[in-house]
Amino acid sequence: MEDIDTPRVVAGSAARILDDLRWLGLEWKGGPFAQSERLPRYELALAALTARGLVYPCDCSRADIARVASAPHAGEETVYPGICRERDPARPMKRPPALRLRVPDENVSVDDSLAGVLSQNLARDVGDFVLRRGDGVYAYQLAVVVDDLEMGITDVVRGIDLLGSTPRQIFLAQMLDAGAPRYHHVPLVVDAHGERLAKRTAGAHIRGLREAGITPEEILGELAHALGLVASPRPCALSELLAASAEKIAPCTFRIPDRWSAPRLAP
Repeated sequence: MEDIDTPRVVAGSAARILDDLRWLGLEWKGGPFAQSERLPRYELALAALTARGLVYPCDCSRADIARVASAPHAGEETVYPGICRERDPARPMKRPPALRLRVPDENVSVDDSLAGVLSQNLARDVGDFVLRRGDGVYAYQLAVVVDDLEMGITDVVRGIDLLGSTPRQIFLAQMLDAGAPRYHHVPLVVDAHGERLAKRTAGAHIRGLREAGITPEEILGELAHALGLVASPRPCALSELLAASAEKIAPCTFRIPDRWSAPRLAP
């Protein structure tokens, strides 16, 4: 459970997620684990990186960074321009500092099984990125890398919107003297009009579909059709899909069916 940003955690959401997964027929081994209970693990990793001289404090505000950084193109992140990288340690901090990782001026590549090869020059394309915010909250980038390494994760399957984070996560794993897992980035689920889902998109919530009387087999069947596992969108049992060859999977953009996004399903 990625609940590392505790101020944004919605009470009861973790239990609802687990209940919906069980309702769909999905099972897991071990856990569930919560990042909020693993803070000492992240502290140890941060200490190891600091001991290697890879971490430095940064008291820049977003406005400070925006004034110096080049304006990003649409869909791109603002590249941190290294304002505090060589700061005088004696200079007083304007605010509680974030801790940033020094990145090299070199390319880091990921060979994704679905999205292909992505190569980033971390210094040019990302800049020194945050490992722990000024309010003490550990960054997603550090937490997921530590989790994957300690839990022996071999394959990460996630949305294509996180592909751009992967080179910096591979670099982090290398700096922690470990190899990164294999990555598989799939297209995002969109609504009936091809738009990316928002929290209030009708038909986007498993709980809402359950309450509207749609069965787990119907949901699994629609997803299986989008993955190329079945020829048409028909109800499927999970056992049937488990028997399908993984070699058949060819992800395409999945659109929520119109009947799932009717007004009666609005959250």
